[in-house]
Amino acid sequence: MRGDGKLTHETFPGEKSPQDECGVFGVWAPGEEVAKLAFFGLYAIQHRGQESAGIATSDGKKMLAYKDMGLVSQVFDEATLESLHGHIAVGHCRYSTTGSSAWRNAQPTMGKTAFGTVALGHNGNLTNTQELLELLETRYPEHAGDLRGGTTTDTAVLTALLTGNPDSSLEQTVMEILPQVKGAFCFVFMDENTLYAARDAQGVRPLVLGRLNRGWVVASESAALDIIGASFVREVEPGEFIAIDENGLRSFQFAEKKPAGCVFEYVYLARPDTTINGRVVYEARVEMGRTLAREHPIEADLVIPTPESGTPAAIGYSEQSGIPFGHGLVKNSYVGRTFIQPSDTLRQLGIRLKLNPLRETIKGKRLVVVDDSIVRGNTQRALVKMLKEAGASEVHVRISSPPIEWPCFYGIDFASRAELIASGLAVADIKQSIGADSLGYLSESGMIEATQQPANNLCTACFTGKYPIELPSEERLGKNLLEKGVATIKSEDHIHGTKS
Repeated sequence: MRGDGKLTHETFPGEKSPQDECGVFGVWAPGEEVAKLAFFGLYAIQHRGQESAGIATSDGKKMLAYKDMGLVSQVFDEATLESLHGHIAVGHCRYSTTGSSAWRNAQPTMGKTAFGTVALGHNGNLTNTQELLELLETRYPEHAGDLRGGTTTDTAVLTALLTGNPDSSLEQTVMEILPQVKGAFCFVFMDENTLYAARDAQGVRPLVLGRLNRGWVVASESAALDIIGASFVREVEPGEFIAIDENGLRSFQFAEKKPAGCVFEYVYLARPDTTINGRVVYEARVEMGRTLAREHPIEADLVIPTPESGTPAAIGYSEQSGIPFGHGLVKNSYVGRTFIQPSDTLRQLGIRLKLNPLRETIKGKRLVVVDDSIVRGNTQRALVKMLKEAGASEVHVRISSPPIEWPCFYGIDFASRAELIASGLAVADIKQSIGADSLGYLSESGMIEATQQPANNLCTACFTGKYPIELPSEERLGKNLLEKGVATIKSEDHIHGTKS
């Protein structure tokens, strides 16, 4: 029996950390075992989504696909990968930010075209899903695709639009539809003979292009290129659409570049060994820690991270402050969500499912605890309490990003604004709420400088409330936007679906 795929990064049960939507991977490589390349590529970007995984392949004549709920290693085994033969593959690992976490919403999504089949994976969130759905209902009501099966993702809406035009090639249809798509998206898709990729005009989510000896690779992060031995070529440009087949690589610009890359990729989301816009994420996080030490110094005996997300920044804080770095907490990386309710005797399990203090290390010490962000505050509150119970004399919390005050609509599943502790409380009040002896957040300017990117090329909406891509009205937003219409779709036999 397969596992449920519920392994998470959550430190405190029920306290959901910021989650990115998905990871995408595509490879065109005749003569290679493309399904296995896709498997290992997805394995490298598993952190971007742990709810479901899928791979589609093509040999030029026939397309095969397999997807299921769970982690990449739970969904695929050797026999399954051996059955997915061909020279092109598209892979996807999912965290749901639009549409529920269910098998029907696993990707890649599939659709029939006039010339064959399309398989599409998506990282990001579209902001005009309702508009695209209305366009689909008007122009191609007979091409519901996965939506007829109750799929509720924006990805399925887009797939149906791409498969709807019987008079145009897939490439022509893409160039017609993409300029009408708004929001954050990295699409990696294919038909029987060609691998495609596209990135929104703002380049909110990362997407890179790599080269194999006998082919090409596109992936969410450069770490996925490294694991399969592909060389990094460049990033897919904002507003760029590329096609790869036996004739080589073709590039088209479907929208004007308006760079606004997600700054939270540098803070938390991306793997530390990934490079984004020429900046190694690990180095950016260490520099955030150094700046944090300059902005919020404190006399203390030991700097400890909240594993693992706070480790690079804690190293930087220690370097800059001269306070020794150490590990005061041990993390159990194998604990996922538990549906077993503890008895009264076990009510204190809480955070100890994931973290346990090294009592001899922290006893009597003044601690600086470094973490990447505070969402609701429950994790930090439990952590401070546990460290003091273990004998710490003082606990000073340092956060390597500014206060998160606004939700994200571009592919990160944050809490709602009402749930974000920083949206209603000043820093002094948050300090009191979590029980820390002091609390310091990294400044916005310090965070941006650490990325080495121009400020106007970054999206900082979750910290500032300034959204670079226009948002629709509130009733046209939300993770479950299309969930509301599933019953209507099924009963009326036309579309009111959603996204991945």
